[in-house]
Amino acid sequence: MATLNFNTTNSTFRQLLGNGLSYRVPPFQRDYSWSEDEWDDLWQDIVALFEEGAEASHYMGYLVLQSSDSKRFDIIDGQQRMTTISVMVLAALAHLQDLVDANLDAGDNAKRKDQLRNSYIGYVDPVTLVPRSKLELNRHNNRFYQTYLVSLEKLPQRGLNASEHQLRKAFNWFKDRIRSRTGATVTSGRDVAAFLDELVDKLFFTVITVTDELNAFKVFETLNARGVRLSATDLLKNYLFSVISTPETHESEFKALEERWERIVGLMGSESLPEFLRVFWNSRNKLVRKSDLFKTIRKRITTREAAFDLLRNLDQSASIYAALRDPQDATWNIDERRALEQLLMFNVRQPLAMLLACYDKFFESNRAAFTRVLKAVAVVSFRYNVICNLQTHDQERLYNEIAWKVTGGTLATAFDVINALRDVYPEDEPFKAAFADKELRTTNSRNKKVVKYILFEIEHQRSGQDFEFESASYSLEHILPEHPDQSWAYIEEPKQDRFIYRLGNMTPLETKPNRELGNRDYASKRVVYEKSDFQITRAIAEHYETWDEHKIEARQKQLAKLATSLWRIDF
Repeated sequence: MATLNFNTTNSTFRQLLGNGLSYRVPPFQRDYSWSEDEWDDLWQDIVALFEEGAEASHYMGYLVLQSSDSKRFDIIDGQQRMTTISVMVLAALAHLQDLVDANLDAGDNAKRKDQLRNSYIGYVDPVTLVPRSKLELNRHNNRFYQTYLVSLEKLPQRGLNASEHQLRKAFNWFKDRIRSRTGATVTSGRDVAAFLDELVDKLFFTVITVTDELNAFKVFETLNARGVRLSATDLLKNYLFSVISTPETHESEFKALEERWERIVGLMGSESLPEFLRVFWNSRNKLVRKSDLFKTIRKRITTREAAFDLLRNLDQSASIYAALRDPQDATWNIDERRALEQLLMFNVRQPLAMLLACYDKFFESNRAAFTRVLKAVAVVSFRYNVICNLQTHDQERLYNEIAWKVTGGTLATAFDVINALRDVYPEDEPFKAAFADKELRTTNSRNKKVVKYILFEIEHQRSGQDFEFESASYSLEHILPEHPDQSWAYIEEPKQDRFIYRLGNMTPLETKPNRELGNRDYASKRVVYEKSDFQITRAIAEHYETWDEHKIEARQKQLAKLATSLWRIDF
């Protein structure tokens, strides 16, 4: 861990706020957003700590901090939790002030309030009466937090932004809970102080402290890989906005930038935005791996102009990226929609950077060229990814190379682009061989959809009929059943396992007769196949009097020949 310049400790809330340490939510971090659901969850966990036989502590999760001096920390992840606990402490202080105002053990309660404030909130300068807070919130929340909450001033109800309203509501919500728990008697102040003094030792965090944004990004990558969901999106935003921010930056500029950013996040979702950013970057630059993306951006985007350009271009490309992931988007014609549906069904993402570049290059000026490229990519994906199951690393590298050559003007026509795909286009013989041996386990819903797609496309080529492969009227028939009974015992059990999910053993069939057939013997099935609307299913009954592993292999070789002529690019 030392090489990454971060360290990990477990700390209680008391330890976090002690020894003169202070914390800041970066100015462009997201606003406070917790609501009653989160407040209640936290409160129930806290109350449970004080019940008989309770756990000794409550784990609050990861807290990711950035600091160069180990005294002042930026909260990279965990601001919602830290802010909420601080608001709860302030609500307890407000209740103590109410007890003082009611002359209930006023002298001691005033001392308790001051001692708790100094320990967990900060102190008030005795001359200026300006709070010196241990926690500073972001640019939209800090004024309200410092002016009204930390100072325990009367809270305004008008003229607040949405997140300030949430802070006000949180404060009142926790104050009501603390008042209900401790009451308003001569001993209530002691109960409030005892409650807080015990609580700050019971709440503990895993604290990860990093020295700079790059190490913070590495932490995000590591924790996300372990299933701990953190927001690399916020980290990216903080960096870009810090580059843009100068003393001369007008508030209206910030507002316009934040609206642009929120529009991008709204389209992508915060979890998908880093992936979109990588696709966008790779559509215009040489390939950057996911782990190097933030480092590359920080190295290349160093001026206000570059950051503005990046945000503006991201905004323009976000809707196109979203449309490429949504075949039903109104942007697409029927051929484009079909190709995008196939890419989604195949779960293939590698071409996205190239498609983004081709959209920018061709869509407005020569849409037919874009459509041809998209259809070619669908064919390549079927051959390379679905059937041949080849390495995606080499494929992604080629797609990226094509993307920045399209952006740079080196590849100027659809013919140029499609010709460049030749290196990831499996030739007929290896494709035919892979298809003839292909097994797709249809216990997986995606595989089942892919198999139906393949068989329905072959049916369309043979009969000219255009069946809707996703219709509930049609289903996938396993000739050798998925759960064979004794009538199939002539095929050895190990061979059954190997051949059930081979493409040659599957065929489309109307749903009702398929359900009625179940696991019956081949002779019974053959009678039903003869009456099917599907030509390729009737052909089974016509050409095969019996069904075994040899017939499955023979049929699959025939299907492979048909597939080779159907999914092809004539360069």
